[in-house]
Amino acid sequence: MQATILTVDDERDVLELIRFHLTKAGYGVIQATSGREALDVIRSRPPDLVLLDLMLPDIDGFGVCEILRRHPSTAAIPIVIVSAWAAPDTRSLGLELGALDYVTKPFSPKLLVARVQRLLDLRPPQPKRAS
Repeated sequence: MQATILTVDDERDVLELIRFHLTKAGYGVIQATSGREALDVIRSRPPDLVLLDLMLPDIDGFGVCEILRRHPSTAAIPIVIVSAWAAPDTRSLGLELGALDYVTKPFSPKLLVARVQRLLDLRPPQPKRAS
């Protein structure tokens, strides 16, 4: 079964770059341009992994990460922060709030896809969904 990745960024060019490379690697991609939209998408169709920008127009990425980790239904979804903020304190905070990885912009799309694959490979086996 194809894994689904939610990409959250308010820059359309970044969303399209990530979508292109993830789709090429065989993943399904859902996109959101704000924190609130991301939370709505996750509630209706939980993804296998979230790529999350920090600088969003409403709820920032830190807030989204915190909200996802607080709820049992979303606490186990792997989160990778993809942000232009490269300060060590920012990286530390993102990881403390529950992100599993932190990628700084600009990034190598090939490396980002490899990190996504690694995190998905590390997941415990998922129960098969009834058809």
